[in-house]
Amino acid sequence: MENQVTYAQAGVDTAEGARAVDAIKGVVHETYRPEVVGDIGGFGGLFSIAAAKDMADPLLVSGTDGVGTKLKVAQMLGQHSTVGIDLVAMCANDILATGAEPLFFLDYVAIGKLRAEAVADIVAGIGEGCKQAGCALIGGEMAEHPGVMDPDDYDLSGFCVGIVDRPKMLDPESVREGDVLIGLASSGLHSNGYSLARKVCVEGKTPEELRAPREELEGRSVLEALLTPTRIYVKPVRAVVGACPGAVRALAHITGGGISENLNRALNEGVDAEVDLGTWPVPSVARYVCDAAHLSEAEALKTFNMGLGLVLIVDPAQAEDVEAACAAAGETTYRVGRVVSGTGEVQYANEGGLYGFSA
Repeated sequence: MENQVTYAQAGVDTAEGARAVDAIKGVVHETYRPEVVGDIGGFGGLFSIAAAKDMADPLLVSGTDGVGTKLKVAQMLGQHSTVGIDLVAMCANDILATGAEPLFFLDYVAIGKLRAEAVADIVAGIGEGCKQAGCALIGGEMAEHPGVMDPDDYDLSGFCVGIVDRPKMLDPESVREGDVLIGLASSGLHSNGYSLARKVCVEGKTPEELRAPREELEGRSVLEALLTPTRIYVKPVRAVVGACPGAVRALAHITGGGISENLNRALNEGVDAEVDLGTWPVPSVARYVCDAAHLSEAEALKTFNMGLGLVLIVDPAQAEDVEAACAAAGETTYRVGRVVSGTGEVQYANEGGLYGFSA
């Protein structure tokens, strides 16, 4: 046996993996809903969909996404408990675009060297995101990749499944000329555009520069501002949809591609979205990155969310009711435009006025 090479000697520590599972059990259990069957550790997560029998035509809605190079910012700051929120947000906000209720979530953590405490921090953020979205974390995978990833490197993927009753589904085909665009505020860059943000704001800077408070970032450091977690809109938006039946026709989650390349996904081929620039505040971190990159207004609008995390397309007769319901749910809203006749594109009014918001 003197030539034996064990799995642990090859770089994979299954005992540490078991310890990591034990470390996250409490976080996982905190996300459970009554529909969860069994516990983590099985070969598959079980979730009852008995409630679907009360729907006229239940549809399952699924989404998958990651956090991208924002993870590099977390690694530089040594703070790993918020990127899990980003992971859930990117998936749950996407399926919310159909009006769906997120039911359950699964994660995939790929890591160079498995350390139970580090994984527990990451999964704590995923658990917090699941609680914010109201979905259960019912399974996942922790994969140790020695020789493929650096020991301190990791990547995240998430998978979310929700349900919506087809008659109540939000549908771009229902959008019509005259509808109102109501924007919901973002918390910052969310989880998109970080390859550019890192290139112009992080690369070539000293740790002292990146950690120093900056007046133009409202007293935050560059790393802190970039690491602000993505907002999860599930609970407030579903509350609004429930309070104002039929008022919200469609919605767009503003992710990679910015307003220009996401709002059009909530339109049909007979209309355009006309966005009034300057009708909402641009977060300080977005302006900071755009200034550092010398981005034109048009380029900024197709790269970052620029302050709008979601855009609701609303029946004009019920726009005030929707705004009131949003306020009651704790949301800050802005009327940012209207739907006009067109071909399914996004156009802008008041060009040059992106940064001109005045409260």
